[in-house]
Amino acid sequence: MTTGCLSVLIVLTAVLGLVVSWLWYRHWHDGNVNSERREQALASVLEQAHATADDTERALDTSGTTDADALTGVIWQHSKAPVIAYDASRREFTATAAISAQYEEEVMLPGGGPVQVTRCFVFTYTQRPGRAWTSKVSERDDDACRPSTQIGSRVRLALTRISSMYAEDMTRAGVQNALDPTERRSFDVKNVVRERDMMTVSVLVSSSGAAVDQCYRFTRFLRGDGGQRPATAVPVSSC
Repeated sequence: MTTGCLSVLIVLTAVLGLVVSWLWYRHWHDGNVNSERREQALASVLEQAHATADDTERALDTSGTTDADALTGVIWQHSKAPVIAYDASRREFTATAAISAQYEEEVMLPGGGPVQVTRCFVFTYTQRPGRAWTSKVSERDDDACRPSTQIGSRVRLALTRISSMYAEDMTRAGVQNALDPTERRSFDVKNVVRERDMMTVSVLVSSSGAAVDQCYRFTRFLRGDGGQRPATAVPVSSC
């Protein structure tokens, strides 16, 4: 082997070593950065869950009401939990919701960007006779939130469809057909009431297999010409 070839080989070996070292360092660095950012995102999720419980507890204490639907509305306002169950015998509400946070993932190659971490929580709000409301936060596995997530998605779909309906079509049968045209039994319209320029629709919204269901009250103000207007939705204790 000539001196020139040997020199070239040494240079190539050195360059290859530098490249391998750089790649190893980037892998180690990105892994550490992503791990730290993920932990920060998870800490943010836990902080959000406990802040939600505390804010809701205070709101329940100051609500001044004993009506189950009104209290359900208070919990919904602060937690946006798609499923809120009420146990009258225990005077206890249980809200199930997934909470998410994002972090930016570091990668060497294209394909990085925002990554979402999600955790499932069950919030329990209880009031004993003569006492203030108390709250408890429990983290559960993803399966516990799957029905709640499905119901939340179906409520958003129902809002879109109810908002697009004309007033003259908003009968019980008309709304039922609009929400569940293929009869999958995800929606069961219980009642439709019109009072002046406001339409109220009570619907039992179910997850797949009817494993979990939640009553919702959809409200839509009507225009004078009966045209389309946005609707709102809030969970209620019963239909």
